[in-house]
Amino acid sequence: MRLIMMGPPGAGKGTQAKYVADHFGIPAISTGDIFRANVSQGTELGVEAQRYMDAGEYVPDEITNKMVRNRIDEPDAEPGFLLDGYPRTLAQVEELDGMIRFTGHSLDAVVVLTVDPEELVQRLMQRAETEGRADDTEDVVRRRQEVYAEQTEPLIEVYRERGILVELDGVGEVDEVTKRIFAALDDIPQS
Repeated sequence: MRLIMMGPPGAGKGTQAKYVADHFGIPAISTGDIFRANVSQGTELGVEAQRYMDAGEYVPDEITNKMVRNRIDEPDAEPGFLLDGYPRTLAQVEELDGMIRFTGHSLDAVVVLTVDPEELVQRLMQRAETEGRADDTEDVVRRRQEVYAEQTEPLIEVYRERGILVELDGVGEVDEVTKRIFAALDDIPQS
């Protein structure tokens, strides 16, 4: 199973990715985890990425794409994978298409968790408070929502047109949302 988990910041992608990946016996691949691994291992890509992250800038597509390509080429991802946080732009969609096509496979589904924007703001403000994230102010949280709407939401239409989009309500207890995802995915034939 080759999946993408999408949704705005605070929708629960990271939480759900772990459950879904375990369910299908595939690795959950988060771009944040890939960045941290490359930086901590001091890889050439990690050193490059660190320069951008230290400056508070987005890591360029070229570096992100190489890191994702390297990660999905690892043996544990051969039977499939779940991507969380990638792709984020239309250019990254094209790059991912090429990576997967090269392996002779295709994406099985793109899961989008939908949550009311005000609910997301409340979730993230609560998380900032409980986890002591001082940089997660309401203005920053709202700006992240805007960036998602501008850069990532257009990808939803691309995957809808391909007929592999699965939109699900991301509101509710974690296990309720997980059951919705399993119900939607368990009937999808794998590539």
